[in-house]
Amino acid sequence: MAVTKIERMTLKQLSDLEDKIAKAKSQAQENAKADLKAKIDRLIAGSDFTVAELYGFATKRGRSKSAAKYANPDDRSQTWTGRGRKPNWLIARLKKGAKLEDFAI
Repeated sequence: MAVTKIERMTLKQLSDLEDKIAKAKSQAQENAKADLKAKIDRLIAGSDFTVAELYGFATKRGRSKSAAKYANPDDRSQTWTGRGRKPNWLIARLKKGAKLEDFAI
């Protein structure tokens, strides 16, 4: 590496040097970040954990699944939370005169 006497440099030369240093510093940070990510990926790949499990991050966004409030008496696996469009089995029963409360869980 050549030794440069910065005291003898012009303002333009100093400004150019400053830009080069900023770019080199930014590139060094990106390289260090990429190396660290690669090390972490290798460590996690060799374990039974995920990053979310280790650090407690939420992995999904949005609403959580709501509990079912209504069930089909003929097939208890058919349920409805009371949100959104009513299922066909419920609509058919309501048309026959049943009340929504009859299907409450």
